[in-house]
Amino acid sequence: MNDTKMNNKNQKNSFSLPIGMCIGLSIGTAVGAATQNIGTWLPIGLCLGVALGTAFSSSDDSEDFNSDGKE
Repeated sequence: MNDTKMNNKNQKNSFSLPIGMCIGLSIGTAVGAATQNIGTWLPIGLCLGVALGTAFSSSDDSEDFNSDGKE
């Protein structure tokens, strides 16, 4: 794998977690404001966002493998 392709892959994976965290915090803030309990829903949204970000980065990794499981 050449350096350009590796750098693009690493850069793409480095954005997955912060994007997922932003989505989770937005959802947590919206639900917290609706239920008037932001203190509970903000950390729940953050946890969901970390899970989403991890899922986004793992789905990016799976595209680099063939059906054999080899690069």
